[in-house]
Amino acid sequence: MMRKVSTIALLGIFLVIGLSSWGFAASTKEAPKAIKVGSSCSLTGPFGSGGAMCKAGYEIAIEDINKKGGVFVKEFNKKIPLELILLDDESNMTLTVSRMETLYSTNDVVAYLGGFSSPMHAAQAPIAEKNKVPFLMVGTYLYSVHQKGYKYNFSPFPKSPDCAKAVFELLDSIPAAQRPKKVAIFMEKAPVGMELGDMWKSESVKHGYGEPLYRDQPREMKDFSPLIMAAKAEGSEILLTGPTTPEGITMTKQIKELDYNPKFYFAYRAPDPIAWGKALGKDGDDVVLGPGWNSGLKFPGVKELNESHMKKFNRPADVITGPAYACVQVLASAIEKAGTLDRAKIRDAIASTNMMTVIGPLTFRTDGTGVVIYFCVQWQKGKQEVIFPKQYATAPFIYPMPKWSER
Repeated sequence: MMRKVSTIALLGIFLVIGLSSWGFAASTKEAPKAIKVGSSCSLTGPFGSGGAMCKAGYEIAIEDINKKGGVFVKEFNKKIPLELILLDDESNMTLTVSRMETLYSTNDVVAYLGGFSSPMHAAQAPIAEKNKVPFLMVGTYLYSVHQKGYKYNFSPFPKSPDCAKAVFELLDSIPAAQRPKKVAIFMEKAPVGMELGDMWKSESVKHGYGEPLYRDQPREMKDFSPLIMAAKAEGSEILLTGPTTPEGITMTKQIKELDYNPKFYFAYRAPDPIAWGKALGKDGDDVVLGPGWNSGLKFPGVKELNESHMKKFNRPADVITGPAYACVQVLASAIEKAGTLDRAKIRDAIASTNMMTVIGPLTFRTDGTGVVIYFCVQWQKGKQEVIFPKQYATAPFIYPMPKWSER
């Protein structure tokens, strides 16, 4: 009987020793030196000026987090710094696909951060989904990519429905007697161009502005005079468009040369970078844009972001820099919430985001689109000012646009 008890006791001891050893091994799992985050971002080519704003936001956010030791990961019971691996895709959709694959297979990133412009994100999104790597997209209005059932794509940035609705709400805020009547739309034959163009058409009719003049804008167009003259002949007082920054600068110069004087001129993408104001001077003023953010907003962290940006670039943060910074805020919070570097668990934590960021309060819908505030911004005296919604305005809305002869 004594021998039987001793045998059982010994087995118990061995079991305890085994479990203790396994627990010790798990608790001493070596932590990585850094949490690798990847971005295929356009730093050159037609989207380069937008990509530079994203890069600045990512880098400043990561610097701010790493100053505090990094992100706490429960799995390793310590803070680990973030490391950004950023590859220039040269505004090339084919190249961005290979860059995304490199970031996954060679660099083993735990998450992707987006670049600038919808065409690039349209190419990137399926790769993130295939590789099951969480992807935070910024600088893209593209809504359709979120309607494909993807689970790993998130975007704390306005989408086409937000823009279409907000632009006409802004127009409706003009007193009825002064309100412009006819709408002209110039849109690129690309996914977001066709998507937003159709939504603008619908909103124009819905809000009583009638069926708009619609003209397709070929990619890399140099001569906009056929489009401009058609709008001028039609008497279109509202111009809605979405060229790249180089195209938008050319378009605006030709609008002036042809003395087309819309009362309201909205362009997404083109006027976002500071390059717009530098190239056009006072001729770039009074144009309205919807970049998702502005440095004059008063949300927590904006003041500090502006100070950091001022030290690096001698100006407050650019309009896409804020949303890019917010992407890193979301990712860091999700990693800490997940308590691990497992991509699927980080993805789930991003999906449940409910936090205050530099762009304001943020949650995500089930399709990965962000519930965000849509800000209309206007170039005024060489600066970008928030004009809508009114409770966030940093300056009054200037309407109508002064005629070219009166500037």
